[in-house]
Amino acid sequence: MFLSFFDYLARIDAFFWGYLGFSCIAILGCYFTVKSGFFQFRALPSIFRTFWYFLKYKSSSGNGTHPLKVFFTSVGGMIGVGNVAGIVTALQIGGPGALFWVWIAAFLGSLIKYSEVYLGLKYRVANDKGGYDGGSIHFLKKAFQSRFVGMAACVLLCIYAAEVYQFSVLTHCISVNWQIDHLYVVIGFLALILYTVLGGIKRVGRICSTLMPVFTLLYIAMGIYVIAHHIPELPGLIGDVFRSAFTGHAGLGGFAGSTIMLSMQQGISRAVYAADIGIGYDSIIQSETNAAQIENQARLSMLGVFLDNLVCTCTLLIALTSGFWKAVPTLDPALVVQSALAVYFPGQAVFMPIFLFVLVYTTLISYLFVGFKCARFLHPRHGEKIYFVFAIAFLAFFSFFDQSKALLAMSLAGCLLLCLNLTGIYKLRKEIEFPLFVAPEGERAEVEPG
Repeated sequence: MFLSFFDYLARIDAFFWGYLGFSCIAILGCYFTVKSGFFQFRALPSIFRTFWYFLKYKSSSGNGTHPLKVFFTSVGGMIGVGNVAGIVTALQIGGPGALFWVWIAAFLGSLIKYSEVYLGLKYRVANDKGGYDGGSIHFLKKAFQSRFVGMAACVLLCIYAAEVYQFSVLTHCISVNWQIDHLYVVIGFLALILYTVLGGIKRVGRICSTLMPVFTLLYIAMGIYVIAHHIPELPGLIGDVFRSAFTGHAGLGGFAGSTIMLSMQQGISRAVYAADIGIGYDSIIQSETNAAQIENQARLSMLGVFLDNLVCTCTLLIALTSGFWKAVPTLDPALVVQSALAVYFPGQAVFMPIFLFVLVYTTLISYLFVGFKCARFLHPRHGEKIYFVFAIAFLAFFSFFDQSKALLAMSLAGCLLLCLNLTGIYKLRKEIEFPLFVAPEGERAEVEPG
């Protein structure tokens, strides 16, 4: 009965991401692309200019956190196991065409991310902790003229923020590779992440801005090295990606084959999950910035989507060029990348658990920070205490189940959040502006039409 219940939920999830999820992102993403005059392309120089400006930025405001610490906290929540194991699952189920839909999701989703962060910052309020409360839970209240909708999003984000999938992947990876009892790994890791989260946004931001750049660049460098050894094969592989995206892919090796719809569903859902597009988590994190102009922080959030997609693309190309994605018997998604890297870099049984630890650690502390903020919104006095108990129980419970069950739970919560947030963004669409760069010292910046 328990398994049949999960099978039923899996069918709902497949229907949503195969039809509704893709349609919602495609329609709203295309709308903002036209409205903003293809802002994804035009804003690229401005995005890097904004990043450079924030490297030298010193705020005169007492409230909030440095924009780059907020940015790296956001990236720490996005770049995680979903970019390594979750995205390989899309390849193993949907075939090479999933990579094409991953690109489409990032192209259209970057403007959705910009819009939700922009609105989250616009409706934020200062709190008594020296920071800000903002994000989807605040702009949804404005969009629907109802506190209930914001509270519903809060409840879903509390569930989503207890990132059971990544926690499950990491604890199993460490337990298997290092021969440590799984229960001890679960207890130890829970204690570490809760200690960090209870230190607030400044502690979370400090850790994420220290760990994320180093390990992400190292992983990308190793990926490029592996891909470079297969350059002659790349034109044929890219051809397979485009053909598979529009015709499906026949079964081979341990791969059972896929249809166009399955490829689309897997690519879109995993990319949205990896980059948290339209989920609402990121707008809450970014609202903690002390940047004077909200457009600058919102524009920087697009860079986060592009970085996230770069890591996803790197992972999928590693899997495709190595051939391990179609191995017989089918490999665990995390082991696909580990096996491919091990051909060129020794010691992957040590490095990969450490790398996954950094990814999951930064993701979980970022997510749980959002969970605690949402719990405080629901009940200012006891919300955090109740959520503390819930997070421990939820993470520990799912860590002893098959990882696909944990990913399904996350995906379903994401479905509902996506529906709420995209509807709210659309209702407030006329309040969103797309400036190329907001001058730092009160100089008037030109705002593009739309």
